[in-house]
Amino acid sequence: MDKISFKKRLTDSIRIPVYLIAFLWLIHGLQALLGFDFGYYGVYPRTLFGLRGILFSPMIHGDWGHLLANTPPLFAMSAMILFFYRKVAIPSFTLIYLLSGLAVWGFGRQVFHIGASGVVYGLVAFVFFSGIFRRNLKSIVLALIVLMYYGSMFLGVLPGREGVSWESHLLGAVVGIIVAFLYRNNIEEDERPKRYAYEEDSNLLREDFFLKRDIFDKTKREREAEERRDGDWWSNSSW
Repeated sequence: MDKISFKKRLTDSIRIPVYLIAFLWLIHGLQALLGFDFGYYGVYPRTLFGLRGILFSPMIHGDWGHLLANTPPLFAMSAMILFFYRKVAIPSFTLIYLLSGLAVWGFGRQVFHIGASGVVYGLVAFVFFSGIFRRNLKSIVLALIVLMYYGSMFLGVLPGREGVSWESHLLGAVVGIIVAFLYRNNIEEDERPKRYAYEEDSNLLREDFFLKRDIFDKTKREREAEERRDGDWWSNSSW
């Protein structure tokens, strides 16, 4: 990848997360400025009106601290997936966004669940388990980076602090694992094994090798029998 292509790819990967984060801050700013409580648009499990939260809940946060806590990992993970997993970035993000909310609607406690943390956990799990499922150098390195910086986040899948939707964390992570498995075979170009020049050298296809190409496929007895047949043919030939 040349310098211009890298710069364009990096810019494209950052642009969408910047717009997304700006949109979340705008929504919370309007909520704070106008005195509205958008929490009623969160996921309320197993109710008809609670279904709207599947779409709206990741956009809503309880306070500035809640939004601030979700902003860095949401930006970093979104940009990472857009840069390194371009083929599946948009469908993966969409599935994680929708399915994590749907899972909370189906299995969460009957309280309002809000915030983008379920999506964040889904993205973290997606990158980490992509390294496990794909098992190439790039995906493994990315998985280790995520483990180093966000490994402690997985403690959030356990019931703990009051007012924290641990179900969103747990179910978001489960969804991220499922999505990583679904897209495990959608390999990026830079994940494919490289072919070196000597592997593509047409001279390697010649027949005049020092040793016969099947020499190691035959047993010693088969080679001796073949040599005897060659010797018999030579001695019986007339010139």
